[in-house]
Amino acid sequence: MKILILGSGGREYSIARAIKNEQVEHELFFQPGNGATNDLGTNLNIKDYNDLAKFAKENNIELTIVGPEAPLVDGVVDIFKAQGLTIFGPGKEAAQLEGSKVYMKNFLAKYNIPTAKYIESDSIEDLFQFTNTLDVPIVVKADGLCGGKGVIIAQSHDEAKKAISEMLSGKSFGDAGKKVIVEEFLDGYELSMFAVCDGKDYILLPAAQDHKRLLDGDEGPNTGGMGAYAPTPLVDDALYQKVRERIIRPTLDGMQKEGAPFEGVLFIGIMVVNGEPITLEFNVRFGDPECEILMPLMTSSVSDMFYKAATNRLSDIEVEFSKQYAVGVVMASENYPYSSSIPAEIILDDVKHEEIAKNTHISFAGVMKEDDKLYASGGRVLVCVGLGQSIKEARDRAYLRCGQVHFSGKKLRTDIAYQAL
Repeated sequence: MKILILGSGGREYSIARAIKNEQVEHELFFQPGNGATNDLGTNLNIKDYNDLAKFAKENNIELTIVGPEAPLVDGVVDIFKAQGLTIFGPGKEAAQLEGSKVYMKNFLAKYNIPTAKYIESDSIEDLFQFTNTLDVPIVVKADGLCGGKGVIIAQSHDEAKKAISEMLSGKSFGDAGKKVIVEEFLDGYELSMFAVCDGKDYILLPAAQDHKRLLDGDEGPNTGGMGAYAPTPLVDDALYQKVRERIIRPTLDGMQKEGAPFEGVLFIGIMVVNGEPITLEFNVRFGDPECEILMPLMTSSVSDMFYKAATNRLSDIEVEFSKQYAVGVVMASENYPYSSSIPAEIILDDVKHEEIAKNTHISFAGVMKEDDKLYASGGRVLVCVGLGQSIKEARDRAYLRCGQVHFSGKKLRTDIAYQAL
């Protein structure tokens, strides 16, 4: 099968890697890809979605998989479908579940899906008034896409009001903050759950836990994610069932009623409070770095799952997962997440130990290639993934692999999966 993958990060690399490991030979294309994806397929440079759809049609691309949120919110799926192409991901309207936090919160309220108490408004007076009714900490969110950084957890009423003012003025997040949500802070533990959907049916993947903050012990600024592990022992069958009945099913039914059936990955950010799952947010694509740890746990065909979801036939397949655990540790560049970093050459040691060779791998993200040398080009550079029969074994293997990666200014957390251990 000829498959096109949109995106340039570790998420897209890990999807491609999983497809490459299948028994069947696939030809892969990336737009734009990164400095390592061209080892798995062909990188393209076609920025216009109409031109990209034309390329897909002329080159008999049988499946397109969209990795990041921006193309989905921009309507790439609708453009491809108008050309009769098979593409995995939600259409522009359904992608509003991530593209607009206001749309998402109002959808949750309309269909009685559990979420935090909130107000959404562009009126500073209304937002301040609601803020005064809440206990601290207080959550303040910009409406639009902010690359995973549009959420402020304010530790005082004054800090919340400052965040609201800076968002509404456009100072913090430009147009993305022209409407603001203020909501109550939920005290519990956070989970990432992913449902692969075809509009009507879905497959729920093992629950993962992400580590958002830059430094050990969950200190420092929020990032796109510094590591993750799955499956988490913090979820039992009863909790999975609550998520299915109270969140996923009403979301798919509700989106059908809205005339925007949800196809693609529904990424549910969940806070578990006293054993009850509360929806923090929806994203409409795989999390990164969660995708990097979920893909290697799948023992059935990854490409078949994406294809069946994109052709509304998920009920035809059984998706299977190994009994192992996976831990992913992100290595970031020197100045992440504050500013860009100078490119640094990556040196990878040869893996001589059979256990490490068999049970670890690297998913590349912020890398570029020059004269056959790989460079860390900024942001989150790569993810070292370890597999094992326990979370501890998987984690130890991931960190052993980290020790074999060298570049100037490399930055990583040393406590990934500490919640489970």
